[in-house]
Amino acid sequence: MAFHHYVLVCGGTGCVSSKADDLFGELAKALDQEGIRDDVQLVKTGCFGFCEQGPIVKVLPEESFYVGVKPADAAEIVSEHIVKGRQVDRLLYKEEDSKVHAKVDDISFYQKQFRIVLRNCGFIDPENIDEYIARDGYLALERALTGGMTPDDIIEELKESGLRGRGGAGFPTWQKWGFSKAVEADQKYVVCNADEGDPGAYMDRSVLEGDPHSIIEAMAIAGYTCGADTGFVYCRAEYPLAIHRLEVAIKQATEAGLLGDNILGTDFSFTIEIRLGAGAFVCGEETALLASIEGKRGMPIPRPPFPAVKGLWEKPTVINNVETLANIPVIISRGGEWFAKVGTEKSRGTKVFALTGKIKNSGLVEVPMGTTLRDIIYNIGGGIPDGRAFKAVQTGGPSGGVITADYLDTPIDYEHLQELGSIMGSGGMIVMDEDDCMLDVAKFYLEFTVEESCGKCAPCRVGGRKLYNILDRMAKGTAEEEDFGRIEDIGQAMKRASLCGLGQTAPNPVLSVIKYFPEEIGAHVKEGRCPAGVCKGLIQYYIDPEKCIGCTLCARRCPVNVIAGERKEVHVIDQNGCIKCGECFDACKFGAVIRR
Repeated sequence: MAFHHYVLVCGGTGCVSSKADDLFGELAKALDQEGIRDDVQLVKTGCFGFCEQGPIVKVLPEESFYVGVKPADAAEIVSEHIVKGRQVDRLLYKEEDSKVHAKVDDISFYQKQFRIVLRNCGFIDPENIDEYIARDGYLALERALTGGMTPDDIIEELKESGLRGRGGAGFPTWQKWGFSKAVEADQKYVVCNADEGDPGAYMDRSVLEGDPHSIIEAMAIAGYTCGADTGFVYCRAEYPLAIHRLEVAIKQATEAGLLGDNILGTDFSFTIEIRLGAGAFVCGEETALLASIEGKRGMPIPRPPFPAVKGLWEKPTVINNVETLANIPVIISRGGEWFAKVGTEKSRGTKVFALTGKIKNSGLVEVPMGTTLRDIIYNIGGGIPDGRAFKAVQTGGPSGGVITADYLDTPIDYEHLQELGSIMGSGGMIVMDEDDCMLDVAKFYLEFTVEESCGKCAPCRVGGRKLYNILDRMAKGTAEEEDFGRIEDIGQAMKRASLCGLGQTAPNPVLSVIKYFPEEIGAHVKEGRCPAGVCKGLIQYYIDPEKCIGCTLCARRCPVNVIAGERKEVHVIDQNGCIKCGECFDACKFGAVIRR
């Protein structure tokens, strides 16, 4: 059936939280009222990526890109654009120069992106298998099963592609699959790690929400390659929309004969089950994840043997995260040689980042490996808001480190990030500006890893707490210079002796902050001063008697009533009761309240 218009409404979690479902309903209602419901295909898609501007509505064939759309705007979009052919200019995305942009290709946020993993997100209805198939979905599975490809052929394609794991250390995917294939066993498994736990990261969730069939197809290909007939998707329960769409996709694929027995008329059978995680960060570590699937407490065990040889229920198990798997159908259908042309020599393909923090254009960004931080932060992200100066960017989440302005032109790939003391990780990228305290940033990440430690090994359990206590003393002005040496000693011990990768990388944020911001951290210890004015233990508020006019505004704003003084008289802050909230500082219009 031909449609006059296609209206795509972002149905990712971010937009849904901003009433995108209500917007979708209002658009359907408006189309019905105009009597043109059969002439317009209204689609609820996955995430468009430009989260800063949601909810987003895209209208084809004009490629009009409407942002910040509210349910109340639906009737106008239908009556003006769909019926009368006039775009609603006030809703079109505008760059800073106020030029109206009607097409996605004209928007700077998308211009330097290259979408492989996110190829279908924002384009298809993730709950409609026909739309996935229309965009070459399941073509790779068909080629693998009925196109004469052997498991060895698939591994060779992956080897030629250069695809490396997108969840952590970047282990070559073809080797992991090859290890499992080589083991003789009566049962093998394929596991998708969707336990995305890094603060600020939501790449895997968005792929599951926007393109779940790509993960199903990839897992089936992995099963055929390695000799597995059962797959598990381990997804945290905090992702209800992703879980729902995955359940729908599994049901549809099974009904279409793309999962289950004798897929596409061959002798290959494969099924997928979903297992829900309770949100433990340590379950992102593959051996802890497998223990959780088995119904045990999620705790890591020593390796080797690695899961590819001895994993789930002691059977060979291939484990890949969502982003890694999303690349597989493209590699098999288009060829490893094509994929290898994207990226750098040692880091092939693209990487998806969740760009958040002090950035104008927050959202999901997919760029070729080797793209510089400057391109991501300034050309795609639009730079730092409110004219603030860039200070640092944290990559790799709690296992990564900070990168300063001196390295903005560094190509983003596995090797360069490691050289800077950070990691690729799952792809969180949090931008900080001049108002951020780097000690506070390190303390935040360390507090997270201490809370999430499984407690099994002493280097992580004890070392993490010791490091946190030192940072806490620094933030309160009670640390000593010898603590710098203690941080280095404890951090290196954790790296060498922790049982799993989470404990081994937990010191990274602290060590990188000490390395790149020694003067700022030194000010906390040697001068009892937080240069950014963030650490409450080092802040005091005073009232300058020369500037105070006794307007009482500061006293009225104080939540604990510790500012004394009559009207038109100089006010005084009781330091013993001050909670250092800064309300008085923000309230004073005469610069009389001083923070130091």
